[in-house]
Amino acid sequence: MVELLASLTRALAPYFSEMSLMLVATLLVVFGDLINGYVKHILSPCHFILRVSLFVLLCAFGYGAMTLYGAPLVLHIIKFFPGYLQGLIFVSAFLAIGVFAERRRYI
Repeated sequence: MVELLASLTRALAPYFSEMSLMLVATLLVVFGDLINGYVKHILSPCHFILRVSLFVLLCAFGYGAMTLYGAPLVLHIIKFFPGYLQGLIFVSAFLAIGVFAERRRYI
């Protein structure tokens, strides 16, 4: 079993940087509406121009920064796990996000 997991990790290892970027982007897509709703709620008492400006900053720079700095952080966290489990953790993370997103859609 360990050898099977190790072969999965070896097959995916060249793509870990891209996969961590994909994981962060997927999380932002799934939770983006919640983030936007929270920011909208916080900014609701502010003037229209300030609300629009801050929302544009959040979308342009906030999500960009979360993606840019979140992907290396995800990769760094996954590298803490034993080598033979790293591929399985990536695959499991994508499956978990997919299941969560599908269930959240119906709530």
